[in-house]
This record gives sequence, structure tokens and C-alpha cells, in this order.
Amino acid sequence: MLATLDEQNHAFRDDVLAGLSAPIPSVPARWLYDRRGSELFDEITRLPSYYPTRTETALLHAIMPDVSRRIPKGAAVVEFGAGSATKTPILLEAIVPAAYVPVDISGDYLNGSALELQQRFPSLDIIPVIADFARPFTLPGGIEQLPKLGFFPGSTIGNFVPRSATDLLRQFRALLGPGAKLLIGMDRVKPVERLIAAYDDPEGVTAQFTLNLLTRINRELDGDIPVDAFRHEARWNDILSRIEIHLVAMRDVRFSASGHTFAVAQGSSIHIENSHKYGPRGGRVQLLAGGWTPHAEWTDPADDFSIVLAEAEPERFAP
Repeated sequence: MLATLDEQNHAFRDDVLAGLSAPIPSVPARWLYDRRGSELFDEITRLPSYYPTRTETALLHAIMPDVSRRIPKGAAVVEFGAGSATKTPILLEAIVPAAYVPVDISGDYLNGSALELQQRFPSLDIIPVIADFARPFTLPGGIEQLPKLGFFPGSTIGNFVPRSATDLLRQFRALLGPGAKLLIGMDRVKPVERLIAAYDDPEGVTAQFTLNLLTRINRELDGDIPVDAFRHEARWNDILSRIEIHLVAMRDVRFSASGHTFAVAQGSSIHIENSHKYGPRGGRVQLLAGGWTPHAEWTDPADDFSIVLAEAEPERFAP
């Protein structure tokens, strides 16, 4: 069953209220992507300091001949968190699938990008699904018998803490079925200065992106958050090997959302997003924990980013 707009609104409200009520206030990063958030993220990907998109895009171009030899003909490509699908044409042109199923939480943005792709690939069956891929959903009918390729670029897996990432990968495996393939991007650990610059750009676009979440809460949940009382901050957590994005209160703040009142003290923050970075083996270990066996891995010349092709293993039950 595909998610309806009302279901999305209720999920947004529940996540915001639960997150802001927690001892360490937080809001899940997936709610950054309303239409304005998606537009701002696309702008971020074109910034000079934001290396992941251009690095992964160049790597995809380089490896496609090898990838296409490893993917069954007539596959159904399921892209998790498709957004504007800017990298997708590289894959579609190389493997010529029978169907493409982009999945994203931002419905209007998803439908717009699906229409653009349909014009570019008029003979391809494109079936957009409005859903939160981090929660169970159902694939559209008509592709059950096709071999499946999951596409999860952008190192989005890094937004999930290891336990949640494992659960997500297991969910992908259950959705796509044994024998399915997964092409996944994973960002590598690198000098802290480069990481901070990528997530706290001098142009201030990333700050607009995260602060837009507060604007969305005000608009959709009848909130009265003083957006100008918060500032964007990127932090490197060396122990957990991740960038953390916080909205830090510049003064004591009291506000309401959906009829509930919250307070954030000066200097405290709302934790918005994580972006885990992987060592040479860490990404493969994460995939194995989620039930996927890596079959091939490629990196760029600077070893900044990796793309892994893995296969879904069947469920194993103890005797």
C-alpha cells in the first residue's frame, strides 16, 4: 500500500513531537525533504565544497560498463530516496531496465522528476512510489517476476546509525527478495576539515536547508518556532565516525508545535542529521550485517567515495 498524504502528515507530526520531547531533542533527517528542502539539497550538491555528489557521479560513469555486465537484462530498478534522480540516467542508460521505481517521501518533487525521466526514456515503465523508504512499503504490481536492482546512491545509508542501517538493509532485502542486487554509495572517512566544509558551506546553503525544517514545522504543525533563534552547526564525532548536524539555540527558546510546548536552552541543540563515514572494510561489514554479500567495490582515485554492488542472501534459520 502506498503512503497517502494524510499518513505522511501524521508520521511527520508523530516524529516531531516524539523527537522534541526526548531528553536530547532531535527530528529525523528524512523530514528535511519537503519540496523546498529537496530544492535546497540539489543546490548543496552543486557547491564546490560538497564533494560527494560530483565524486560519486564521476565514479558511476567510470564503472557503468562493469556494472552493466553484472546486472540481469530486463531488471526492475528500485531507487530508494530518489529525489531529483540526477544520477539515475547514468544507470538507466547503461543497463536498459524493464522498469524503474523511484521511491521518495517528497511526493510533488518525486512526480516532477519522474515526468522528466519519462521524457528522456519514453519506452521505460516508470512507476513512482510516494513512501518513506525507511518504513515498510509495498512495491507496485507488475514487476514481481522481474529481477530486482536496488539503487541507493549518495551515501544515504550513512544517515542511519549502525543498528538502524542494518534494519534498513534487511528491509531492502525482504522487499527485493533473495538474489536481488543492490548498488549502494558509501562515503569514506577523510580529513575533518574537508568534512566540516562539506556540511557547513561558506555560502550558507546547508544552513538554509536545515533551518527550513523549522519553517516546515511552523507551516504544517501550526508551530511558532522563532527560526532566527537557531543556527546551523556541523560537528565531527570521531568516536562514532560521523558528521552530526545540529540546530543550536542562540538564546533560551520556548515554542509550540501541534498544540505541544517545548523549550530549548541557550547553547543546547536539536539534533537533525548524522552522516556516517566508512573505512575500507566498514561499509562491507555493514552490508553483511544487513544480509547483503558484496560482490564488487569501486572507489575514485583519491579513495574519497566507494560504490558497492551486493547480492541479497536468503534468510537463514537456525536448525
